[in-house]
Amino acid sequence: MVAAAGTLKAPQVLERRRITIADPQLPGSKQPYHTAAELPFSQAEISVRKALESSRALAVDAILASVECLRSQGHEVVGCGLLLGSGRPLPELPAILASHPLLHTAEGQMFRDVLSWAARECNLPVTAVPEKQLSAASLSAIDSLGKAIGPPWTQDQKFATVVALAALALA
Repeated sequence: MVAAAGTLKAPQVLERRRITIADPQLPGSKQPYHTAAELPFSQAEISVRKALESSRALAVDAILASVECLRSQGHEVVGCGLLLGSGRPLPELPAILASHPLLHTAEGQMFRDVLSWAARECNLPVTAVPEKQLSAASLSAIDSLGKAIGPPWTQDQKFATVVALAALALA
């Protein structure tokens, strides 16, 4: 999670943190579809639903904590940016469970959906940006921030910053 201010030409990173949206105490929560694929279908549906509900609760808690931290520093939180994957529609659960590549796709989609849902629960508008729409120029524009804020300055943080600035521009 990256909180940003400013613009792409004058960006500022206010906060960055890893948030946990898969409960390590809940078996299978990190890869719920992989876990479900090993179960009879009736149990698989329940397993995926439990992981989803748990992840939603964790995401709301993480977003609320971030918002509170930013507000305590005098910042107004006006929205949430979310990086999207390929956007290909998923089939029904039985087809997902029968295809190993779809297990990965479904898990990525589930966690993005969880974050989007949680942001809306926290009354934050969500700006979704497909990864393929991120330009090399926009990523290059924020590359130098890494020196100012220190390591780590990973690709996922760079992507999150560009998407956060896009959400801010639309707020």
